Amino acid sequence: MSLDLVVVGCGGHGREIAQIVAAVNESAARPPWRLAGFVDDDPSESNRKRAEACGAPFLGTLAALGQLPPETHVVIGVGDPRVRQKVAARIDTYRRPAASLVHPDATVGPDLVSAEGLVVFAGGRITTNVTAGRHLHVNQNATLAHDCVVGDYVSLHPLAAVSGDCRLGTAALIGAGAVVLQGLRVGAGATVGAGACVVRDVPARTVVKGVPAR
Repeated sequence: MSLDLVVVGCGGHGREIAQIVAAVNESAARPPWRLAGFVDDDPSESNRKRAEACGAPFLGTLAALGQLPPETHVVIGVGDPRVRQKVAARIDTYRRPAASLVHPDATVGPDLVSAEGLVVFAGGRITTNVTAGRHLHVNQNATLAHDCVVGDYVSLHPLAAVSGDCRLGTAALIGAGAVVLQGLRVGAGATVGAGACVVRDVPARTVVKGVPAR
């Protein structure tokens, strides 16, 4: 029996996650999920129509979660880690379980220790002895290497590469095509810009960019 799943967010990130749900269902002998719909506090009309074109209705604002059966799962379709953190706090008030989704074309080490809400997009790679917090998003073709410890709400954007034994703080963002070299720390709330190469620790709530990243 499939479980109902609601995507929080009608934007592009949420709709990409809806595609992951479809791919997971197609790869399974028994589809684990039924996409019940989308919720969003302030969707644009175009995003709302695009979300409904995914084959699931728009259910209303996040408050609609409170009207759904308690076993309804949620997944946060928000790319910005700081916004995702705020959305997760609101969802927690409704006590709805968070789904974890791994695209069939992604690979995840069998020894991964992950909290709820993990989303790994197509081509994403999580290798061995990785520990991850809540609502980690590993986007298309991003890599999280061995022995990393990752805080809650972290985002790896497409093609980001985090080397082994790194530490990523809560709500850190590793931009598209960025590289974090082995053994480094990226602090909570820090942003590594697209295409940057991190060669030294990044303090919390800092934005770095360039090669080497400054």
